Amino acid sequence: MVLTGPRVTLDLNLFKRYREDRTVEWRARAIRGATTVPENSAAAIELAVTELLDELETNNAVPPEDMVSVTFSVTRDLDAIFPASVARRRPGWQSVPLLDVQQMAVQGSLERCIRLLLHFNCSNPKQQVVHTYLRKAKNLRPDLARPEAVTS
Repeated sequence: MVLTGPRVTLDLNLFKRYREDRTVEWRARAIRGATTVPENSAAAIELAVTELLDELETNNAVPPEDMVSVTFSVTRDLDAIFPASVARRRPGWQSVPLLDVQQMAVQGSLERCIRLLLHFNCSNPKQQVVHTYLRKAKNLRPDLARPEAVTS
């Protein structure tokens, strides 16, 4: 079915894939992750973001073409480089919508922290999702931090 309007043409088949005479519905899912850096430098942030994205890609079968968007938030003590600029250099990530925001400042919260929220489409609502918390950020969600994904 195709819906059209003055400015919009929407093919509803974009939201469904047909396979072997059965409909597979796509659902939006999300992956969370976070890491920390030892200092506010472009090199430290680039290394931490690369490490975080490598872990996320290793532990989750989400190709960039299935990504809806990725939002990075950083604490107010990080301003040397945009994490999204690091992600944009990854193969296939040039067309993924990326956004950087500043995390709300809460007294006593974790310093020099980079968080991300990745939304993606998937055809399997039971697809395993592995949230990744590295370095000192593993303390944010110890229930989600995997021992093999945690680094000092």
